[in-house]
Amino acid sequence: MTTKRQRRSEDVKEKKKKKSTRILYLSIIIGGVVILLVLFFMILINAFFPEPDADPLKMKEKQVSIIWFSDQQELLLVGEERYIFKENDPASQAKEVIRALLDGSKKRNVNTFPVGVGLQDVKIDDAGIAYVNFTKSLTKLHPGGSSAEMASINSLTNSLTQNVPEIKKVKILVEGKELTSIKGHISTSKAFLPNPDLLVPMKEEKS
Repeated sequence: MTTKRQRRSEDVKEKKKKKSTRILYLSIIIGGVVILLVLFFMILINAFFPEPDADPLKMKEKQVSIIWFSDQQELLLVGEERYIFKENDPASQAKEVIRALLDGSKKRNVNTFPVGVGLQDVKIDDAGIAYVNFTKSLTKLHPGGSSAEMASINSLTNSLTQNVPEIKKVKILVEGKELTSIKGHISTSKAFLPNPDLLVPMKEEKS
C-alpha cells in the first residue's frame, strides 16, 4: 500500500516525464522548422545569386571561324561561318577547327569527310606543318575517288591555314603513321599547301 508521500513522488516524476517529452517534441519541431528555413533561404540565394559556372568548357570564349566544305560538283570549296572555342595554343585550336569540319555542313553543302571519322591529335612543328592524326576510320569510311579525296585534302588544308595562322601546310596521318593515300587515288606522302583559288568568295550576311 503506497503512502501519500510515495504518490506525490510518483506524480512529480510523471509530470517531469511528460514535461521532458513535451520539450523533446518541441525541440524536434523547432529543429525541423529551422532546417526548412535554411533550405528555403539557400534556394532563394541560389536563385538570385547563382554560383559561377565551374565547367571550363562553358567559360571559354568563342570565335568566328570559316570552315570550308565542297560545292555540289566537288570542284570548289564553300565557306561556312562557325562559332568555335578559342584555345590558347595552335594545336588545340586546330582540333576545334577539324571538329567543326567533321561535324559537317549546316547549309546543305557537300561534306568532305564521312560521318564517323575520328581525330586522334594534331601536332605543329617549327616549320608550320600541322600533322593531323586521324583514326583508321578515315581510310575505312572514306568513299574514295580523285574528286572526293581532293575535296577532303583541300577543305582540311584551307580550313586549318585560314583559321590557325601558325599552320602553313597540312600533313595527313592515320594512327600516327604516314599515309600513301586516303583511298588509292591522291598521294598524301607530302604536306599540302592551301589553294585559295578553290575558295568561293563569301557572301556578306544580311543583317
